[in-house]
Amino acid sequence: MWSRRNWGRACALGVIAAALPPLRAQSAAANAPAEPPPPKPGATKLAIAVDQRTSFSYLPLTIAERLGYFVQEGLDVEVREFADAAQSLQALRTGAAHVLSGSYSSTISMQSRGLALQSFVLQGRAPQVVVGVSKDTMGHYRTPNDLRGARVGVMGAGSASHQVVSLVLGKVGLGAADVQYVSLANSAAAVQSFRRGELDVISYTDPTMTQLEQLGAMKVVADTRSTRGTSDVFGGPMPSGCLCAPPEFLGQHPKASQALTDALVHALKWLQTAGPSDIVKTVPERYFQGDRSLYLAAFIRLREAWTVDGLMPDNGPITAARMLAHFEEPESVQKVDLARTFTNDFARKAKARFRA
Repeated sequence: MWSRRNWGRACALGVIAAALPPLRAQSAAANAPAEPPPPKPGATKLAIAVDQRTSFSYLPLTIAERLGYFVQEGLDVEVREFADAAQSLQALRTGAAHVLSGSYSSTISMQSRGLALQSFVLQGRAPQVVVGVSKDTMGHYRTPNDLRGARVGVMGAGSASHQVVSLVLGKVGLGAADVQYVSLANSAAAVQSFRRGELDVISYTDPTMTQLEQLGAMKVVADTRSTRGTSDVFGGPMPSGCLCAPPEFLGQHPKASQALTDALVHALKWLQTAGPSDIVKTVPERYFQGDRSLYLAAFIRLREAWTVDGLMPDNGPITAARMLAHFEEPESVQKVDLARTFTNDFARKAKARFRA
């Protein structure tokens, strides 16, 4: 039989237990990323097309949106995500988007096909692709010459991961016929295939490659997450993610173009000093793909990959054109006027304003 004291304890525990769910909900709400602020009345409406929005390459775009930098610049920006780069580019061509968040190299490719595109603020100065070999199946690896006949996992034919590993192989005279390329459907498939021994080499982006490193399953062969590693692979600075648009748009809407650039450079400056807790508070939960600690570990590895001021680096366009000449018709690429594929005018003003 319960005493009055035991009965009091039970009642107290019941009250505490009943209060726990709301307390947990409040805690979860406190830790959830804040929603971006609503646009101001009369704000200029713009649509930005992007593929793989959760990619680290385009993280500055997400930061600018989530922290309200677009709103601060008087913009009402809608970021429209598409399944792949071809669809996001098509959205730009059909007028479904005003601006494209994509790779700088696409401006060169499009000009060679008769479509003028101009990068006006650079997000990344490194492609962020890592090439690694399996410690299980390639324990004998010493140089890229040992990769003849290897099974090479890539994100897709013609993707940045395909291009990077092709350049690594090409330096020792190995071509597409000397290896077996395997397209990987997604990050989970990439990790599973690599761990099961179905791949000898993998060329992929983070957080996948950081995960394989943490598992101790891979030896890094080439790493374009840093400026030094990028130069080793490409022979110079390699501009990657950018905001680009038809020159007509930039000429007809200079204020909106400057506002977009200011918001991106503001985000780039924020990323230079942002810590893990800042990322958790800002980035949507789905970006973490169920593993927040892995995402944060990859973020720290990638910090150098973003530009600090949005400016196109000297010789960056030349490096990109040289890379494209390996995969597209060299004569078409050589005819491209690289000076028309980018402008630093907007980024210079933003750099001065934010002291980036």
